[in-house]
Amino acid sequence: MRILLVEDDSRLAETLEEALTDQLYVVDRAFEAESALEYIKVSDYDLLLLDVMLPELDGISFCQLLRSQGYQMPILMVTARDTVSDKISGLDAGADDYIIKPVDLGELFARIRALLRRGHSSLSPVLEWGNLRLDPSSYEVSYAQTPIHLTPKEYCILELLLRHSHRLLSRRAIIQHIWPTEEKVEEDTVKVHLRSLRLKLKAAGAPNNLIETVHGMGYRLSNTKN
Repeated sequence: MRILLVEDDSRLAETLEEALTDQLYVVDRAFEAESALEYIKVSDYDLLLLDVMLPELDGISFCQLLRSQGYQMPILMVTARDTVSDKISGLDAGADDYIIKPVDLGELFARIRALLRRGHSSLSPVLEWGNLRLDPSSYEVSYAQTPIHLTPKEYCILELLLRHSHRLLSRRAIIQHIWPTEEKVEEDTVKVHLRSLRLKLKAAGAPNNLIETVHGMGYRLSNTKN
C-alpha cells in the first residue's frame, strides 16, 4: 500500500515516515501542496495523509482542489486545531477522517487501516497463486501457511506480480510502479530486491522458479502453481 505524506514539519514528517514504513507501507513525502500534486499526477496512492497547516495552499484548500479534480483516494487530515468548526471544514472539503496533533501512532495506524479497508472494499481481500497467499488488509504473506516476512519494497513487488499475475513485467515497469517519483533508481535495484524476495520464498518452501525470469524481457509468476 502506498501513502503520500504531506507535512511541512520535517521532524514530524521523518517520524511519521519511519513509523509508517515499519508498518510495511510505502511512503512518499511532500512538504507542500504543489509538490504533492506532482506526486499524485504520476502515482496512484492508496491514502493521503495531509497536514492542515501547509505553506501557501493550506490542507483544506488542497483537499478541495483534489476532490474538484476527481481524485478519490482516502484523505486523512492531520490538524493541531481541535475545534468542531475545523473538523467540519475538513470533512466538508472532502476529507474522510482527521487526527489531532500530537499524533498517537496507535490511533493513526488504526484510522489508516479503517480507511484502507473502506477504500479497497471492492478489491479481492486475498491474493493467491497456488500455495502463495498475500492478504492486503493485514499485509501478511505466507507460502503453504508458512509466514514470510518481507521488506516494504519486497512486499510491493510481490503484490504487483500477484495483481498482474498473467502479465510479463519489465524491470522498468516495476520501477515505475514501485519507485514512480525517484529518477535515479537503476534496474539492478529491482534485481537485488527480487533476489532477496526469491530467497525468502524459497526458505518458506516455494519452488525456485515461482518468480520466473524471461531473459531480456522481465518477470512473471510461473504457471506451475506449486
